[in-house]
Amino acid sequence: MRNKKIESFNFNIALTLLLLFCVSCFAIYAAQQTGQYGTNFVLRQAVWYGIGAVIIAFAMRPDLDQLNQFTWYFYGFNILLLILLIVSPSSIAPLKNNAKSWFVLPGIGSIQPSEFMKIALVLALSKVVTKHNEANPYRDMRSDIVLIVKLSATLFVPILLVMQQPDLGTTLVMVFLFFTMLFISGITFKLIIPIFSSIVAIGVLLIYMVLYHAPVLEKYLKVQAYQFDRIYAWFKPEDYAGSLSYNYMQVLKAIGSGQIVGRDSSYGAVYVPEKHSDFIFSAIGENYGFLGTSVVLLMFMLLIYHIVMVAHNTKDTFASYICTGVIAIILFHVLENVGMCIGMLPITGIPLPFISYGGSSLMSSMFLIGLVLNISYRSKVYMFDQR
Repeated sequence: MRNKKIESFNFNIALTLLLLFCVSCFAIYAAQQTGQYGTNFVLRQAVWYGIGAVIIAFAMRPDLDQLNQFTWYFYGFNILLLILLIVSPSSIAPLKNNAKSWFVLPGIGSIQPSEFMKIALVLALSKVVTKHNEANPYRDMRSDIVLIVKLSATLFVPILLVMQQPDLGTTLVMVFLFFTMLFISGITFKLIIPIFSSIVAIGVLLIYMVLYHAPVLEKYLKVQAYQFDRIYAWFKPEDYAGSLSYNYMQVLKAIGSGQIVGRDSSYGAVYVPEKHSDFIFSAIGENYGFLGTSVVLLMFMLLIYHIVMVAHNTKDTFASYICTGVIAIILFHVLENVGMCIGMLPITGIPLPFISYGGSSLMSSMFLIGLVLNISYRSKVYMFDQR
């Protein structure tokens, strides 16, 4: 019995996670060499990983039926946390970087509720799609529209609360998760094509308005001028090198200095603000070069591949949608974080999963991996299965 339990555990995902832990420690240690830190974040990250291991064990305990029944309670609890965050006094929910996104708890540190809302949203959207498809085995335009309304209603409250903080990064993650679940839900392309075309058109229009008609947005949409800064810094970094695009230019300088195999140790490290967290990819590029960053990206590809295989092997539809949601969150985090570090995307403050320093982000990511390991552990594949 014990041998069967050991064989059921997905050691591929566990090994990949262990490698990412090692990368995280090396990268954070390298980031600390610029002299801007007085705290040993490597030790703290190791502690968070230890807590994350406990979280994985916790996430693997309930079976899929229990997860299904637990979903709306967990969703509601996280909605309550987001509401409490908004109404809490500054003594326990201070304003940081113009955002009220964290609870500061004595003896524990900062906790970001929106990170755990992403987990709840994965479960909730998966449940909505599963239940709807079970109730509508024969799809038509009407049932697809109903599903879009259900998914939109599930997304509306959490995204509204997160935008109140405001937290653009988490908002974008939730939107990407929503459209991923919508895309794989089975709705007709007669709806998918106009929806995605409209989103692209709106995005292009907003960027155009920000660049050339910002006063109109400020007047009619009540958008503050400082909220356009990251767009300006992204499109015209040289014009704002000493102010808005300072972080952006320093990150590019750090990654560029690494060249192929990492910078010469005789030269000093490039100063990058928040190098151990949001811009950890710059520390990897600077110290280990193109080869180091390529290996890290390969690790993420392997992790996503193993999650895809778990989704492929499970016979439970709800479980496969959960795996898809986890892939969407990890993929968006990696693409956005790496993209903003190499200048392909604007800076949004999204961490690199499993590598950036941060308790809430790491615990959320470990919980998601715990769900995947849970699904993998309870999935049985037989030689003559007809899939």
